[in-house]
Amino acid sequence: MDFALTEDQQNIREAVLKLCAQFGDDYWLEKDRAHEFPEEFYRAMADAGWLGIAMPESVGGAGLGITEAAVMMQAVAESGAGMTGASTIHLPVFGLEPVVLFGTGEQQQRMIPPVLSGEHRMCFMVTEPNTGLDTTSLKTRAARVEGGYLVNGEKIWITQAHLADRMLLIARTTPLEEVRRKTEGLSLFYTRLDRAHIETRIIPKMGRHAVGSNMVFITDLFIPEEDRIGAEGDGFRILLKGLNPERVLLGAEATGLGRVAIQRAARYARERVVFGRPIGQNQGIQHPLAKAWMQVEAAALMVMKAATLFDQGVECGIEANSAKFLAAEAGFEACQTAVMSMGGMGYAQEYHVERYLREVLIPRIAPVSPHQIMNFIAERVLELPKSY
Repeated sequence: MDFALTEDQQNIREAVLKLCAQFGDDYWLEKDRAHEFPEEFYRAMADAGWLGIAMPESVGGAGLGITEAAVMMQAVAESGAGMTGASTIHLPVFGLEPVVLFGTGEQQQRMIPPVLSGEHRMCFMVTEPNTGLDTTSLKTRAARVEGGYLVNGEKIWITQAHLADRMLLIARTTPLEEVRRKTEGLSLFYTRLDRAHIETRIIPKMGRHAVGSNMVFITDLFIPEEDRIGAEGDGFRILLKGLNPERVLLGAEATGLGRVAIQRAARYARERVVFGRPIGQNQGIQHPLAKAWMQVEAAALMVMKAATLFDQGVECGIEANSAKFLAAEAGFEACQTAVMSMGGMGYAQEYHVERYLREVLIPRIAPVSPHQIMNFIAERVLELPKSY
């Protein structure tokens, strides 16, 4: 049992932090204010090969694991880029896992390398306005036609749909009333985002303004059969394979955000003098920051445990969900504590922690609520009856 990063993992962390240092606080503040995608950062990460850190070498990736990806994403958030920086590259890092696991060789070579190079930009179309976390009840329909499928439906909270040219889409190919189990009859597609048949509308939101979230309307979109991933009707099972890595990476990002918030607040507490002494000398400032640090570091250990189990091929749903829950709660507490420790300056944009607080709500809410995670743990670990 070793709790330290390996030499290679430490090198990844240092290299990513060095690259991120080119994009300072003013860069992220300006992107947030302007609601402008951080193109320069995205391009720098793609050119350096970081988007393919967890993808196989056969498709242009580095052939490393989700553990290394978690180290990278934690460093991105910790650099001060926060969830804005992490969200620009989050999906390419893990989103094509279904294609790796269930796609044909031809699909892998056609679909994955352009995303890793930054040539193609993808989005992940799962959630819908009227189904929420009840994915098996989604309404988007992919009806069989000659040569493929005709898709109609709506999606919501789709990150970067307004800029993407490719999408990973789940839709119902067999009506719900015709399947034995709700998890059957859903199919997964990776295909071109055809704007002649897809309309996107930006959702105004609280934070992460530089990375847009969208409402999506799909009308008579044709998807060729060769763009279906895996067998028809197996989409939900395939999709589940990518959920644990997503939870791990979000946990890593939340702990990175918590770390930088604590660092900023501690520095301010050392420098801010009131009544003839630095406010950091007061236990009313020290103790909340110390507690927040301990919570973040404990959550970070669970994140790395879940990542390690995933890379070992061991079932890790319990650990991945726990990691996401603990990291999001600890990150939120750290960001809130940073704002309160800095008082009025914590509320000022120029000190950045208010942006962290707005952004840390993302891993707390999505892609699964803390309440659903507690339901999952209660049922799977404590063997309590299903509550919903």
